[in-house]
Amino acid sequence: MSTAWAALGWGALSSASLFIGQWLAGPLGRSPRRVGLMMGFGAGTMLSAVAYELIPESNLKHGLSVGVSCLIGALAYYVGDRLVDQGGGADRQAIDGAPPSGSGAAMFIGALLDGVPEALILGITLAAGGTINLAFLAAIFVSNVPQGLAGTTSLREAGYTNGRITVMWGALTVACAIVSLAGYLLSDQLPTPGLDAEAFAGGAVLVMLSDSMMPEAFEHGGRSVGLLTVFGFLVAGVLTVVQ
Repeated sequence: MSTAWAALGWGALSSASLFIGQWLAGPLGRSPRRVGLMMGFGAGTMLSAVAYELIPESNLKHGLSVGVSCLIGALAYYVGDRLVDQGGGADRQAIDGAPPSGSGAAMFIGALLDGVPEALILGITLAAGGTINLAFLAAIFVSNVPQGLAGTTSLREAGYTNGRITVMWGALTVACAIVSLAGYLLSDQLPTPGLDAEAFAGGAVLVMLSDSMMPEAFEHGGRSVGLLTVFGFLVAGVLTVVQ
């Protein structure tokens, strides 16, 4: 039972960094270049998580199963993201803010879509190994900071007050905690040790990074974003090795 509570707590912690992004939106919201560089670093940590934690070389011996699951995850995110975009959430990660016509509800759903695969895998890996994967947790936590910053900027441009944004990030944190708990509780129903679920999440994360996070980072951060992305990748990789 205590481990189930741990899954709930770690899931909440992984998304709590959205509040750090909201706080940073004040001093950094007018510096798109800095936000872009930060987003590039966060993208690097998530790329490392995909390479070392979600679809590592050791999992490729289950090639067909892992490949199909990764593709399904990518398609699921792609379809969900298109639906969110059409509903008014296309600019949820826009560093320079969303147009006034942006839908706050769609942005929230889009942010939830971004966070669900990560939170689910946190719970599954906790159930499989008995301990939290610190490298993966750190990658999620770091990547959520620039997402929270960009999302806060977009929501403010859409007319949302700081109080309402705080409530939205709080609801998202609770939702990710519940998803993490669900991953923990459902892990017994998945192929041991949940390789297909990890590959599914890996596909979804890769589409998210290539579709919005990395292009947005490069647009505003410039060529230096590439260096920060590599640095983020290496930092998360070191955490994987030393864990």
